[in-house]
Amino acid sequence: MSPFHSNMMSNRKRKAEDDGDEMSLSPLSSPATQNRQLATRPSKKIRSTEISGRPLSLPRLLETLDAASLRSVLQQICERQPEIGEEVVKSAPRPTVPSALGVLQEYQDKLQAAFPYGATSSDYTYYRVKAPLVALLDALADFTPQYLPPIESQANISLQYLDGATKMIHSLPEWESQSYRHHKENAYDEISRAWALVINEAAKRGGGFILHSGGWDQALAKHNQQSGGRLGTAMSAMASNVGWVGGGPNAGAQPAEQNSILNELMSGNYGSPVRVGPW
Repeated sequence: MSPFHSNMMSNRKRKAEDDGDEMSLSPLSSPATQNRQLATRPSKKIRSTEISGRPLSLPRLLETLDAASLRSVLQQICERQPEIGEEVVKSAPRPTVPSALGVLQEYQDKLQAAFPYGATSSDYTYYRVKAPLVALLDALADFTPQYLPPIESQANISLQYLDGATKMIHSLPEWESQSYRHHKENAYDEISRAWALVINEAAKRGGGFILHSGGWDQALAKHNQQSGGRLGTAMSAMASNVGWVGGGPNAGAQPAEQNSILNELMSGNYGSPVRVGPW
C-alpha cells in the first residue's frame, strides 16, 4: 500500500472513532435520555376483549316505554302487590274533567272506527261495534261517580263533566231493534240521575244560584230535547230548584207555577226572552 493510501485510511479511521466518541457523549443518545423518553410515553389503555349481554338499567328501560306500556306494567305490579296499588291511589292526583273526557273520547273514537263501511244489516253492525260500545259505557260508569257528591264538592266541576259525558251519550248509535237499544237507554237513565243528584246538592248549598247563573238550566233543557225527553229525572230536579233561585220572583211559587216552569223546561223554552209591548 502506498503512503498516500495509508494516510487516507488512517484519517478515515480516526474520523470514525471521533464520530463514535461524539455520539457517545451526545445527550440524545445517552441511556438516561432513552429511559426518560420511554417513561414519558403514555401507556396504552388495555381494554378487555370480553363482551357479554346484560339487561338494561331501570332508568333506561323506563325511557323505552310508552304511556300504554307503562300503565300496563304499573297495573300488573299493583295487582300482584295490592299495598302498592293503594299507595298509587293515594299519591296520584285526581283526574281533571278534560283528562277524564279525553279518555272517554278515545273510547268513542274506537267505537266509531269499528263501524263497518257500506250498507250492512243492523245485526252485523251491532256485533261489530258491541265490544268498543260496552267498553265506552263501562268507562262512563266508572268515571261518573268520581265527579258526583260527596267525592266532588264543587258543583261547577260536576256539571262540566256531566255536560261532556251527556254529549257522548247523544252520539251513541240508535238501534232499530229494541234488544239493542237498552245500552243507550240505560246510559241516559244513569246520567239523568247523576244530573239530579248534583242539582239537588247544589240547591242545598248555594240556593241553586249557580244552576241559573251558569246557564246549566238551559244546557240541561237542550240535552233533554236532544235525548228525546229521556232526562226526565234531571229535568224534574232542575224545575224543583230553579223556581226559587236566589229568592227571585218565583221564590214562593205555588205548585201550579212550579208545574208551569217544569213544562217550560221540558219543552226547552225556559229562560227564553219574554216579549213586551203591544206585539
